[in-house]
Amino acid sequence: MTKLRVAVVGMGIGRPNGLALANNSRADVVALCDLCEERMADFALSLPQPDQIRFFTDFDELCRSREIDAIFIGTPNQLHAPMALKAVAHDKHVLVTKPLADSVEAAARLVAAAEAAGVVNMMSLSTRFAADVQYMGRLARQGTFGELYYARARSIRRNGIPSWNPGFIRKGGGAFRDMGVHVLDAAWWLLGMPQPLSVTGVAGAKFGPRGQGYFGRQAPYQPQAVPETYSSQFAADDYAGGFIRFDDGAGLQVESFWASHQPGDLQIELFGTEAGARLSPPTLYANGLVGPAIFEAAKNSDPEPQGTFDRSVDDQPQNITFEGFAEAKKKAWNAIADHFIACILDGVACQAPLRHGLIVQGMMEGLLRSAEIGQEIRLETPSGP
Repeated sequence: MTKLRVAVVGMGIGRPNGLALANNSRADVVALCDLCEERMADFALSLPQPDQIRFFTDFDELCRSREIDAIFIGTPNQLHAPMALKAVAHDKHVLVTKPLADSVEAAARLVAAAEAAGVVNMMSLSTRFAADVQYMGRLARQGTFGELYYARARSIRRNGIPSWNPGFIRKGGGAFRDMGVHVLDAAWWLLGMPQPLSVTGVAGAKFGPRGQGYFGRQAPYQPQAVPETYSSQFAADDYAGGFIRFDDGAGLQVESFWASHQPGDLQIELFGTEAGARLSPPTLYANGLVGPAIFEAAKNSDPEPQGTFDRSVDDQPQNITFEGFAEAKKKAWNAIADHFIACILDGVACQAPLRHGLIVQGMMEGLLRSAEIGQEIRLETPSGP
């Protein structure tokens, strides 16, 4: 195989992923799949040679095509696992948007099938693959933080309940699976992907069922933000938070709000024995003797972070804020696509396999189950990543 032939399913999150795949000179987006042909036709205009792209409204037909090597799946949560199962059954490599599924059981079936099929199977994680998170990960792996023993992660919107697809608000959707998964996965990866042992959580829906807090509203307290026929379908969480314990003694506090009387925020904070950090803006909290080592992690990074510290200060607290990450989120899509393509064409070991998504799914579902029954949940996770 000299050039990867890719199909993109779902014209929502499929757009940034599809554009990134098309941007790689070693791949062609040759097919699109969606229930709406107009959406496919519109997106095709953004891709090279749009007149040569095939449109599918039947996913089974797409999977049977011998002109497709790999499939990106960007449908509602409830469809990720069923569609990916069909894809791997036809020996297609799969790139799946987060979360992996709408339940641990569905995620486990998919992982088993994908690994048995021997295809490249990967999660599309725009937060984990963002340049700022990757840079902090390099700092962690080289030991800059010492022992990472605690982390806080949150994703908060003031008015951000999705209203364009009922799949988001129905059972299997919700704020934690939509937004919380991003910071949960990234924080877990930064901690070194320890095995989760237990989780306790709270969750509920305080805005959505009342028709409040949806996208496009300046205030979350307007009672008729969406029609009652839509808000009455609300069967998921619009907020969730909890605490996860890991086998190495570390702990993670995680929060996700679709709607709240709080300013929007996306933040990860790391606590280490030698240094700490926060993601937004990328900042290291260290002592003088630690400072010079941080730039070793910048080698071969894009962009190369810029920061300042005082080499003359010996063992005194310093706050080092890095610049150059303004486009980190946008570049994450290219990083995901490039890695997926390299895994298939070059045999590079996948850094975000579906098995990672299964472990994260277990933490998510455990937190939501804990909220439902009001008790701590012991987690039974598969073997480590």
